[in-house]
Amino acid sequence: MSQPTCRQPAEWDRHSACWLAWPSHGHLWREHLAAAQAEWADLCRAIAEEGGESLDILVQDATAEAGARAALAPVLGQVRFHLVPVGDIWLRDTAPIFVKTAAGALRAACFGFNGWGRKYLLPDDDRVAGRVAALSGVPRTDHAWILEGGSVDVDGEGTILTTRQCLLNPNRNPGLDQGEIEAALCDGLGAERVLWLDEGLLNDHTDGHIDTLARFVAPGVVVCMEARDPADPNAATLDRLAADLAGFTDAKGRRLQVLRIPSPGVVRDEDGELMPASFVNFYIGNRSVVVPTYGTAYDEEAVAALTPLFPDHRVIGRSARAILSGGGAFHCITQQQPEVP
Repeated sequence: MSQPTCRQPAEWDRHSACWLAWPSHGHLWREHLAAAQAEWADLCRAIAEEGGESLDILVQDATAEAGARAALAPVLGQVRFHLVPVGDIWLRDTAPIFVKTAAGALRAACFGFNGWGRKYLLPDDDRVAGRVAALSGVPRTDHAWILEGGSVDVDGEGTILTTRQCLLNPNRNPGLDQGEIEAALCDGLGAERVLWLDEGLLNDHTDGHIDTLARFVAPGVVVCMEARDPADPNAATLDRLAADLAGFTDAKGRRLQVLRIPSPGVVRDEDGELMPASFVNFYIGNRSVVVPTYGTAYDEEAVAALTPLFPDHRVIGRSARAILSGGGAFHCITQQQPEVP
């Protein structure tokens, strides 16, 4: 295999900024809007405080910007606002994936987006990647195939984790088989080895995004979850993916070290429906790792288990229960822009 011309850096590499969008769509969030805005603001502060990183915030209009400014008043010195219409706040999937060339230059990889398999087609979401790329001032590279940022996780050294449930789903790229998807990942993100898990959490709107299942925390080291609640309907899935991970070797030939933290267990919405709650949907910032919590018996244990894995960061738990009502958590609503010298 030839050497890749670009590569997506690991999330723990330094960032120049984090891109987010202010939640302001009342017709989507309804009674959860105010709580989601409060959780979003807590996340932003945790990322920016104590010398963290700058925030680039997309807002729908002047009214939305005023609301975001009020919410972020303590850290406004680290915030830039951009008037960019978005369908909703899931920038992990709609913004570009920033990659670095072999020479260390930054590029914005812009992939096709079809509303998570045409399930949630919202106005403007398919234009976010190009608009963010233009605002970033980074040259863009366009890729015609469908790829959401939350469906891949990388170690920065050529290894990509993903799931068949998502990337091989006929609602994404029906004309591409597994080998062709791997070739496209090699071209777009600098993959040298693609590690495939099968399926994700029940009721996951994204068809098994990897960022709710397993995450690299260092080269050769992956964290995933285990069920502590006997009633956890994802128990068998979590055990199976941990076993699969333990059998993988990465692009450098290392057998993966697999570390398990608790699963949130059963988290239900107001209608009693199971929600795809995950503690591994954390965001790794320059100074902080922000872990979503859901008011479960396992919140504190999960944050404590992640703390020694990031000795140079503050590991902070913050509520994401309202944001989860929209289908995801903190990793799903952030997109890092790597720092360049």
